Amino acid sequence: MDIARKADMKAVAGPAEYFTGKVTITGQFQRPDPSRVSGAIVHFEPGARTAWHTHPAGQTLIVTEGIGWTQVDGGPKYEFHAGDIVWCPADRKHWHGATEHEAMTHIAIQESVDGSPVTWMETVTDAQYLEPVSTQSTQREAP
Repeated sequence: MDIARKADMKAVAGPAEYFTGKVTITGQFQRPDPSRVSGAIVHFEPGARTAWHTHPAGQTLIVTEGIGWTQVDGGPKYEFHAGDIVWCPADRKHWHGATEHEAMTHIAIQESVDGSPVTWMETVTDAQYLEPVSTQSTQREAP
């Protein structure tokens, strides 16, 4: 067994090339082979979000605090809340982050394929970020 103690975890700023706004990453982990799982606790201040990106095996976000937004490229923007679990489908370009006025924290869990858990892309523009939230119900896409 290996226990990562909260007091020993390092907090790092989310790199500006992958995030807009103030983002703090703690508890980063990468499990050894044969596992492909990695993850982290990610905190987004109001207005902060990821750049567009994909995950080769998808990503699960367990929302622990606040309110966030997410969007798959070409699809509606959805809002999620503390206690929700968000599934980001494999190889689908998307972004996620806090709302304009509310912070959000999630635990991100993903798997690597061919040694990589993510492919980062361009920044989400303010216009994209501030698009209206969809009133449609969300549906889980097949994995």
